[in-house]
Amino acid sequence: MTLPDTRLDGKRALVTGSSRGIGYDVAHTFARAGAKLVLSGRDCGALESTAETLRSECGAEVHVVATDLAAPDGPISLAEKSLGVLGGIDVLVNNAGISYPESVEALDTGHFDEVMQVNLRAPALLAARIGRAMAESGGGSIVTIASAAALRPLPEHYAYCTSKAGLIMATKVLALELGGRGVRANSICPTVVLTDMGQKVWGDSAKSAPMLARIPAGRFAVPSEVSATALWLASDASSMINGIDVPVDGGYLVS
Repeated sequence: MTLPDTRLDGKRALVTGSSRGIGYDVAHTFARAGAKLVLSGRDCGALESTAETLRSECGAEVHVVATDLAAPDGPISLAEKSLGVLGGIDVLVNNAGISYPESVEALDTGHFDEVMQVNLRAPALLAARIGRAMAESGGGSIVTIASAAALRPLPEHYAYCTSKAGLIMATKVLALELGGRGVRANSICPTVVLTDMGQKVWGDSAKSAPMLARIPAGRFAVPSEVSATALWLASDASSMINGIDVPVDGGYLVS
C-alpha cells in the first residue's frame, strides 16, 4: 500500500499570526511543502521579512495581508483580501492568539474582551467566511490551533481556556455543516509550546515544574511538532479526518 504524502503543491493557504511562533513555523513548513501562501498578522515589517525569506529559501509564492484581527471588520476584511490575492483558499490555519495569565479574582475585563476578540470571534468569523468560499469551490481544510487548555482547565487562564474551548466547538460546527461539501475542519490541541510567548509565560521553573510533572513525555512541545500536525491535516494524507481534536501534548490529557 502506498501512503498519501503530505505535499501541498498548488494549494493556496492562509496562515494567521505568521510573523512569529507557531504561525511562523507553519508558514515555513507549508512553503517547503509547495503551498502558495498569504501571511497575516499585525506586524507588517515582520511579515514582509518572513515572506522574503520564504521566497528566497523555498521559491514560494508568498503574499502579505497585515490585519488587526481584533478590529470589528478585521476577520472579514482578511478573508476577502486573501481570497482575492490568491483567487481562492484551499487551506486556512487559524493560529493567531493571545493570553493574559491572571487569576479569576484579578480578572481584567479589558483583557478578557481582547482575548475573546482575538482567540474566538476573529478565527470563528474568518473560518466561516473562508469555509463558505471553500464549499463553493469544491472543498478545503480548516486547521484550528486550539490548546490542551481548551480540554483541561488551567489555573490563571480563565479567558484563554474559555476562548479556546469555544473555538474547538466552532470548528466542530464547521466540520458538521460543511463536511458534505468537501470542507474538513479540525483542531490541534498542544500543551505549552516553547515559542516566545510560551517562554514568557512558562519560563519560570517554579511555575513550569508542576506542569511538566503532568506531562508523561517530561517536556513541553516545540513549534515544529505543531507544524507537522498542521501539515498532515492540511494535506490529502488526512482526507477522512474531520471534526476532531488532535492533542500534541506528550500525554498531558491522559495523565
